Amino acid sequence: MNPEVYAFGLLAIPLLSAAIIACCLRRNGAAASGLSVGAAALILATALHIIFRVDYIDFNTPWFEMGPLSLGFGFLVNDLAKMMLFVVAFVGFLVHVFSLGYMKDDVNKARFFGGLSIFMFSMLGLVLSRSLVTLFIFWELVGFSSYMLIGFYLNKPSAAAAAKKAFIVNRVGDFGFLIGIIMIFWTFGTVDLVELKTHFDHHPEAFAVPGLTAMALFLFCGTLGKSGQLPLHVWLPDAMEGPTPVSALIHAATMVAAGIFLLCRTGFMMTVDALQVIAWVGVVTALFAGFTAIAQRDIKKILAYSTVSQLGYMVAGFGFGSIVALNSQGGGHEHMGQAVVTGGVAAAMFHLTTHAFFKALLFLGSGSIIHACHHEQDIFKMGGLSKKMPITFVTFTIATLALTGFPLLAGFFSKDAILAVALQASPLAFYLLVLGAFLTAFYMIRLWGITFFGEPKSDNADHAKENGLVMTVPLILLAVLAVLGGYKGIYMGMFSEVLDGLPHPTSGEHTTILIFSLLAVIAGYVLSIFFYKLGAKDDKLENTVPALHSVLSKKFYFDEAYNFYVAKIQQRVASGLHFAEQLALSGLIIRGLAGVTGLIGIGLRALHVGSIHAYVYWFVGGLALFYAFASGLF
Repeated sequence: MNPEVYAFGLLAIPLLSAAIIACCLRRNGAAASGLSVGAAALILATALHIIFRVDYIDFNTPWFEMGPLSLGFGFLVNDLAKMMLFVVAFVGFLVHVFSLGYMKDDVNKARFFGGLSIFMFSMLGLVLSRSLVTLFIFWELVGFSSYMLIGFYLNKPSAAAAAKKAFIVNRVGDFGFLIGIIMIFWTFGTVDLVELKTHFDHHPEAFAVPGLTAMALFLFCGTLGKSGQLPLHVWLPDAMEGPTPVSALIHAATMVAAGIFLLCRTGFMMTVDALQVIAWVGVVTALFAGFTAIAQRDIKKILAYSTVSQLGYMVAGFGFGSIVALNSQGGGHEHMGQAVVTGGVAAAMFHLTTHAFFKALLFLGSGSIIHACHHEQDIFKMGGLSKKMPITFVTFTIATLALTGFPLLAGFFSKDAILAVALQASPLAFYLLVLGAFLTAFYMIRLWGITFFGEPKSDNADHAKENGLVMTVPLILLAVLAVLGGYKGIYMGMFSEVLDGLPHPTSGEHTTILIFSLLAVIAGYVLSIFFYKLGAKDDKLENTVPALHSVLSKKFYFDEAYNFYVAKIQQRVASGLHFAEQLALSGLIIRGLAGVTGLIGIGLRALHVGSIHAYVYWFVGGLALFYAFASGLF
């Protein structure tokens, strides 16, 4: 069987599932959920077959032609795509299973599972795409799916507002992404990723093309939006208004990781200047989100800012890893493409993969807590859950340790790989990212201690109990990968093209990384426990440093700044343009011409009096006027 058949199958399975649910099962939640989960299981089986049994898929067929623009529909499945495919399929399946319990009593369950299926279709198409244009189409479908799932609770104004915010902010980044695609086609005459990579591999002078840095940064705009990097991060925390399984699937492991995947997919055309900008945006984002998470009370928003911070780590790892690999190969344009593949892609994708395991576990764990506490999300209204929910407590603890980089867990290896390339590229960036690691340990132990220890702080927490197997088994499976996901051996030689590019610091660098990493983690643990006493009843930061807490809880006033811009600047400019349009275009031009034409019509209608004598006079007058023109009197 041709390998591309499996790729077509991956797209057909969720699309058929969504279509059947939409057309036939909208009022049958049980059947819809069963169909969607079955489709997710088939997707996982097909993905594993592609990963382990298919070496490479490079398929392309003509699709659309118009002048010089020739588009093909095809698939490009290499180790990079396989790694992302594994994350999407595996985490997606576990989220589907978890949702069976979480959405059990929801009357709109069919619509929810239909949305999950269309999201899986969109995300798989994005991963498999061979062309920038088809990738962009699926990119937009992912945005549409996210909009639909974030706004799932139709009776909640906050959910509707969050969905609109996510859609609009992502359109800003996607507009830049589209400009980058247009510039690439205008310059190189193709948007096919295979053709572009071949061109850059065989023509190193392509890196000297004017405007290439701008093209790379416009492509990066897509990552700014989808992966929540500054300044387009504001949508991601608000997106927690959607059901918790949506947060685990879209905003922890797959959709937000699509921006990192885009960087890795197009990294072969990045310039050094573009990589520097990308890397430092990642560093600043990691720190900003870490500080903001410290003052949040909503369990999902704390995890959301943690996601933004870890995505910043991945972006920084991509940028610095590529620069380090290029320097190690002697620099020069002829080594650029390979440097990105062996350096930046490895550091970013390794952390993306391990992060998907423990962050999906954290979100699903928070969903288990929220479900048990009757949809309470304020951590200061929880407490004492370690004894009431032992499975959730143990798995959440493992995920917390993995996220903070506790030794020998998954996050320890992948985060240290990013610290390694940062140390080699810029000591300043290294120390800033170490500070980010300290912040991660501080706010995660704060969340963990307040949620699970102390006395229950509300009736909902007091009556909480462990959920059933359909919700706890996915937690256990993800916990296993949160422990083992950082060991290359568990991948059985798969993804070697990516993982073989992981950095190998010298013994001195390794010691520096280990010491500072451990000090940051331990300091974060100790200070958080000292400050919050494992079960604080109120926010100590607010009581101790109210001014700092105000800034952090207000998220550095980004939302207020954007609201001011929209209300005071954008809206007034729009109102002015509307007035000018009504006055000039609709008034003077359209209505003015219509008025003149109407007056002429009225005058001409007045000539039709119905009297033959009057028509004779007009006839004679017309002859006289014609004679005057003909004889040159006028």
